[in-house]
Amino acid sequence: MTTTTATRSFESDPNQSLAYEKLPFTGMSKTYCVDRQVADSACTATAYLCGVKANYQTIGVNAKVFYKECDAQVVKKNRTPSIAEWAIKAGKGAGIVTNMRVTHASPAGVYANTANRNWENDAEVEKSGCDASLVDDIAEQLVRNAPGNALRVIMGGGRRNFRSKNHIDEEGDEGKRNDDVDLVSEWLESKKNQGKYVWNREELLKVDTKNVSYLLGLFESSHMFYNLEVLEEGRDEFEPTLAEMVEKAIDVLTSEPNGYFLFVEGGLIDHGHHSNRAKQSLDETREFSKAIELAMSKIDLDETLVVVTSDHSHSFSYGGYPERDANILRTTGEEAEDGMESMFLSYANGKGYKKHVKEEGGRVDPKTLKKPSDFRHPATLPKDSETHGGDDVGVYAAGPWAHLFTGNFEEHTIPHMMAFAACIGDGIKACDEK
Repeated sequence: MTTTTATRSFESDPNQSLAYEKLPFTGMSKTYCVDRQVADSACTATAYLCGVKANYQTIGVNAKVFYKECDAQVVKKNRTPSIAEWAIKAGKGAGIVTNMRVTHASPAGVYANTANRNWENDAEVEKSGCDASLVDDIAEQLVRNAPGNALRVIMGGGRRNFRSKNHIDEEGDEGKRNDDVDLVSEWLESKKNQGKYVWNREELLKVDTKNVSYLLGLFESSHMFYNLEVLEEGRDEFEPTLAEMVEKAIDVLTSEPNGYFLFVEGGLIDHGHHSNRAKQSLDETREFSKAIELAMSKIDLDETLVVVTSDHSHSFSYGGYPERDANILRTTGEEAEDGMESMFLSYANGKGYKKHVKEEGGRVDPKTLKKPSDFRHPATLPKDSETHGGDDVGVYAAGPWAHLFTGNFEEHTIPHMMAFAACIGDGIKACDEK
């Protein structure tokens, strides 16, 4: 909620709502893991995509599986199918769009079952002491296993997890796999003449979606670049925006006669916060809003349910008493007890600590610091990466049965309510005969 509010002020008009805030129904989601008060993106992805609360750092498995438990992962009854699998079994299409690696925790919740969110390739599985011939890594599951191998659209970063260490990709980066396979080529072969692989924005924009049944876009070796970095470094020929990826995804999926499920993640909002780089995070929230606005322009709310939420919060604070027209990325204009001004935006922990504290003690005057787009805002405690927050997060909905997403509810009820509205899955459905 803090990120949403701060982004409105970052937009220079605190009265201007973001696209998702205009959706007519709102609620609050409880985000904890089974074994942690403050969640990570793995257990939350399992909740809002598979409808089951899970343990910290695990994806698509129930709470019988703990972090790094190789043997527990391979037990089929411990695996939890996702809403994408429910949709595919009901004859619908499915896809994922993210600006993170497509094997990262949140998108992996759509298709993977793993005891360790970091097992994105076989080398990571082996590093943990597990047998990679028995424990499928996340990229392998996406290409070879259901429901990943049935996804119509896959777009984001993460080429390195699909290629071996002796493979140099389109931008000169090495792969990460030990097994000497090329899962991109394997994916193309499995789709025969119906699949299209693209690796940059120019190729994506040229895709004729009327003649493509399956679309795989991997635009970076790891995560995609922040929008501000793309603009500053002139990388726009390589990096599509989130909205551009969403537009192509919807164009591919609208050919599905029975409809589709599409997962869209603006994951760089999270990464900006982890680095205490508030401007990047707020700009990515704005890009996320643009993607939602684009999606809303292409769908019919009489037949399409849209649900927007966050997997978890952050230890991010927006405080002080700024003037209504003040730049929230700067100082408040009010002196603290040490005689220096404070900043509007700050964090409970993270890398921003060292930049704002003198070696001999006391604060660095924030007015003297240069503030580029990757400026780190102050943090109270030093930490290599800022932590998530444990507070509830907002849920915004529009379309059929959107009124279900009101009040305060457990995060793992989200996919069940969506499945009820879409008449998919094994639970009760809106279309069931009375």
